[in-house]
Amino acid sequence: MAELTHSDEIKQYIVTKLGNEQYGIDISYVDNIVRMQKITRVPKTQPYFMGVINLRGEIIPVMSMRSKLEMEEGEITNTTRIIIIRPEQNALLGLLVDEVREVVTLSEEDVEKVSYDNGWDDSNFFVTGVGKYKDTLISLININGIIDD
Repeated sequence: MAELTHSDEIKQYIVTKLGNEQYGIDISYVDNIVRMQKITRVPKTQPYFMGVINLRGEIIPVMSMRSKLEMEEGEITNTTRIIIIRPEQNALLGLLVDEVREVVTLSEEDVEKVSYDNGWDDSNFFVTGVGKYKDTLISLININGIIDD
């Protein structure tokens, strides 16, 4: 087996499904994955915030990834999951997705970076790149772009 050089950074992603699209979330941010549960609405919040859940005594805000990515809302099914993430030193946040598929490992050469020509900072965008895994493409989510918006 060949040794990896420092430029061959390898990351693991949890592959989720939203509609017909696949999205990858860097596994280093993921704290937990839970089944759909009762979400308590909170008035006067952003449209993509669905409300809060109580997870083992901790109150966690939940955001609809479909709504955040300006997709049509889907129905809640038995495959719907809430991915609990902990972005850097911030509090926990739940991301509602249609389905959690698998964990994939991608090297830098498997990822095509998304470039934005208008000079904007990449951290403002929701997708950092597209990963190629087997015969599928996975849009890689920029967690900081999603939560900072």
